[in-house]
Amino acid sequence: MKKIAVFPGSFDPFTIGHEAIIRRAISLFDEIIVAVGTNALKKTFYSLETRKEMINRVFENEPRVRVDQYEGLTVDYCKRNGAKYLLRGLRTAADFEFERAIGQVNKSMAPDIESVFLLTVPEHSFINSTIVRDIIRSGGDASKFVPAAINLKNYKGIED
Repeated sequence: MKKIAVFPGSFDPFTIGHEAIIRRAISLFDEIIVAVGTNALKKTFYSLETRKEMINRVFENEPRVRVDQYEGLTVDYCKRNGAKYLLRGLRTAADFEFERAIGQVNKSMAPDIESVFLLTVPEHSFINSTIVRDIIRSGGDASKFVPAAINLKNYKGIED
């Protein structure tokens, strides 16, 4: 049976921290689905299609990584795609507490799906999409916080 993991998130934008977690996790799974979640209540900077394109560009030479989109509960998405693992990255103790609570709820709703947590490398612990998005919105250079395959100058935000 194929070991499929789902790495869910809004990825607005996709950062080097996200990339590093996926690259480290590739050896653990047969396939990783980067699932870009949509939430009508959450305003995003980049369109769904732009975010998917960015991630596809980063992993264009890695056949074990697939990019998809979803709405609704992540565990339901996992079930529909035959994924038994939910992959999450942890930067801080606050991340752990937040992810622990979600992981326990997910386990209660879907006992056959395991949450797998990878610690970020120390040099990425301060990077998050909110900060990177704020740099971009303010006209700053965020290029060192996104994967090299993503040239931010090629992408316009929804608010631009």
